[in-house]
Amino acid sequence: MMQKITMLDVAKAANVSKSTVSQYINKRYEYMGEETRKKIKEAIDTLGYQPNYLARSLKQKRTSMIGIIVANIMHRFSTEVIRAIEDYCHSQDIHAIICNADDDPDKEKKYINMLKAKQVDGLILFPTGANTSLYEQMIKEEYPVVIMDRKIHDVKGKIPSVVANNQEATKQAILHLLELGHKHIAIITEPLTITPRIERVEGYKEALTSANMPVNESMIINCKKADMQKALEKLFAADNPPTALLAGNDLVFIEVQKFIKQHGFNIPNDLSLIVYDNIPYADVATPAVTTISQPAFDMGTKAADLLIKQILKEKIAYEEYQYECELIIRETTLSH
Repeated sequence: MMQKITMLDVAKAANVSKSTVSQYINKRYEYMGEETRKKIKEAIDTLGYQPNYLARSLKQKRTSMIGIIVANIMHRFSTEVIRAIEDYCHSQDIHAIICNADDDPDKEKKYINMLKAKQVDGLILFPTGANTSLYEQMIKEEYPVVIMDRKIHDVKGKIPSVVANNQEATKQAILHLLELGHKHIAIITEPLTITPRIERVEGYKEALTSANMPVNESMIINCKKADMQKALEKLFAADNPPTALLAGNDLVFIEVQKFIKQHGFNIPNDLSLIVYDNIPYADVATPAVTTISQPAFDMGTKAADLLIKQILKEKIAYEEYQYECELIIRETTLSH
């Protein structure tokens, strides 16, 4: 059996001390000349040395791993946030383990417990909101956590959170449709079980109220994706069907597209359309889709930064970090 190469072997080959090799591996180059670094690197490459990360984590009391528990990895916004987190962590030599909870509280609980058992240094959580006792337990343990995208009012001020200003963004989108002359405007979302969806509906209502327009509850659809075709059929069969529609996220937009195709609607002549989310190729579609863009990369980078600062025992504000969204007007909205 081939003998395992040790740090001492590298030190001998490079003609330096074992502690100098350790400093090199841990990227502590402050008191190390360029020639010394070059010799150690050559020795590592020649010998094929692999650092013992388990021993290193035991010594540092850190694993240099974090967990990301995402509610639904199918959302474009979620994948962009994850990419930003992973990029930031990679720059800090930290590895990310990604788990998809499927908006299932039991699955979320299982992943939180599993990742903590694996001794990851902290968690970034797109929470279901249903495991309050578990969130409270992590606060009590002073375990590093950042909440992403969704608000958990029971832990506000105790866990930092990174969220979008959903209500204001939706309000501005509906005001844009009102300015175009639309009076019958609908919104469709998945069930109002999480704060982003609730806030988007509130923004819709706020826009209508601020323009002295009545809020017609029949124009507000909140249902599971499986029920959306039936709900849209009912909506457009009404005496005054909508002339404009806001789709609550990218997956809802797919259901709306199915309905539009089936009924041969011309967008935007028959129906103006806005989508809340960073849908890919929105700008090159025909017609190009008007969207509400969330700053996913900035939000993901901020979440990673907040988590790593907690891990390193640096001071942070345990508050809500709110990001503004941008209405990008393209070709799917038209004057009525």
